[in-house]
Amino acid sequence: MNLKNCMVAQSGGPTVAINASLAGVIRGVKASSMYDTVYGSLNGITGILNNKLLNLTELMDTHPDYIDRLTNTPSMYLGSCRYKLPDYMDDDSPYVFIFKQFEDYNIEAFFYIGGNDSMDTVLKLSEYAKKIGSNIRIIGIPKTIDNDLCETDHTPGFGSAAKYIASSLLEIAHDTFIYAVKSVTIVEIMGRDAGWLTAASALARNEYNTAPHLIYLPEVPFDTDDFLLDIKRLLFERNNVIVAVSEGIRDAAGNYISASESTVDNFGHSQLSGAGKTLEFLVKEKLGVKVRSVEINVLQRCAAHLASKTDLDESVALGEKAVALSEEGVTASMVTINRISNAPYKVEYGYAQITHIANEAKSVPADWIAPSGNDITQPFIDYLTPLIQGEPQLTYKNGLPVYMDVSHLSKHQ
Repeated sequence: MNLKNCMVAQSGGPTVAINASLAGVIRGVKASSMYDTVYGSLNGITGILNNKLLNLTELMDTHPDYIDRLTNTPSMYLGSCRYKLPDYMDDDSPYVFIFKQFEDYNIEAFFYIGGNDSMDTVLKLSEYAKKIGSNIRIIGIPKTIDNDLCETDHTPGFGSAAKYIASSLLEIAHDTFIYAVKSVTIVEIMGRDAGWLTAASALARNEYNTAPHLIYLPEVPFDTDDFLLDIKRLLFERNNVIVAVSEGIRDAAGNYISASESTVDNFGHSQLSGAGKTLEFLVKEKLGVKVRSVEINVLQRCAAHLASKTDLDESVALGEKAVALSEEGVTASMVTINRISNAPYKVEYGYAQITHIANEAKSVPADWIAPSGNDITQPFIDYLTPLIQGEPQLTYKNGLPVYMDVSHLSKHQ
């Protein structure tokens, strides 16, 4: 029997767990009776367009610890891109080339690991495949620390980022509480349109720590006057107030508290920064207390030293599930995690049509946000807690973690 091949690529922002999903795809292909070789496209879909591919099956066979090390390596082994495919009705030239590449490499299935924008690519490729009558299975594998993909309980990368955020907030609390002076610390956390990651800061609370004392998400209109009143009220009760804010908080008119509206990416998203700094200046001007802002920025994306084992295990399982689904003929879909129970925590893996996912965003449910708009409720804590459990076993050398060699990314620039 002539075996077919597969191709896989990664796209969007990096996470701790996206390479674990890649490892799952490679494992799935290795165990498959339908597929022979899996090729990795460098820098997302652009690797196919530029014919920059790696034979991942060959690499795995050459290095015995390849899968384990890849699973625990943060960011993207294959590199990323922010490339937006045109509508094939306007310009089908990239599609013609991509599907010619699929034919030349004997590709039966293409897996794209990424977030919202990557699922737009999965949708467009799926629609073009249907138009030309191609039997190539095209499947998305979810990835985003933002946790805003629809049709899945949560996304790989989110649990590890949430664990890092909660740990960082707890450490910030320890740093702040030592001074017996009135102070405000504002921590800006990623989340342009959804506040899932900022809400995870609440996991820092324990039997002695109540920080963060205020949490502001993009789902609730942000009012600066209410914010200042919240701060003043808490400063009457305590010396130190710690606030967690999403980078995408906006006012009732939908205007970001801080954004460079003239700067957008290829998908039209505003490039945000400075919400925390804006609020720092506001508090300093209006309240006259010691105040600092902390922008965690990219640190929250790839902190593999604080990865959630649950997150990594699920990511590998999703990669393997994608291969299994392709063997069954599933296409134009994304693999999903469906939660069965919180206690004990249990999930199952399935899939959903990509038309229900691409270009959509999942917001934090209104009943998981406190009526005051400045905190979250217990059901959200119950949802979050299982996702940060467990610590993977890392290999260290000279005191530092050992990750995969990614020099091939610079060699193929």
